[in-house]
Amino acid sequence: MKQEFTITVYTENHIGLLVRIATMFSRRKINIESMNTSPSEAEGIHRFTIVIHETEDVVRKLARQIEKQVEVLKAYFNTNEEIVWQELALYKVPTDEIAEKVKVERLLREYGARAVVIRKDYTVFETSGHREETEKLVEVLAPYGLIEFVRSARVAIIKQSKGFHEKLKEFEQKEPGEELVENEYLGKREGVFTM
Repeated sequence: MKQEFTITVYTENHIGLLVRIATMFSRRKINIESMNTSPSEAEGIHRFTIVIHETEDVVRKLARQIEKQVEVLKAYFNTNEEIVWQELALYKVPTDEIAEKVKVERLLREYGARAVVIRKDYTVFETSGHREETEKLVEVLAPYGLIEFVRSARVAIIKQSKGFHEKLKEFEQKEPGEELVENEYLGKREGVFTM
């Protein structure tokens, strides 16, 4: 059964890696719902956060395939229950409409929004939350002449994580063995993060 998964990929920061990872999804005809890249807590390591709707078996295989890229250190996948996540949204509305017809203070409190730009011709509000929460405010503002709306990609933190940089430190402190053991230091259990 298909469900929403968040894939977290820790990588070195190399040109062209984003294209190679995106190609893996398109070859398999998997639509990417959201993708975010950012620096991670470990210096020199970047983090991709990718949201897709797929079966667990397909996601597990995809995570393994992503890990085969030279620059990829680790790929994890998690359900929404295993992560803490948010998305940022911006809403542009005509200032005169919103000031005349809406109790702005109530709107801001009820939806956790704040005004980030107030001009004579328009006001921009910002809020964060889950997709369903940010879409509710779109519905509320639509009758007042919503000019523009944009939502960011998902940012997520794995609930059971101690931090990827800690695992890297453990790995660096180990003495080299005679035999290569793939991913032993990361505590991977079938693609599910278990730090």
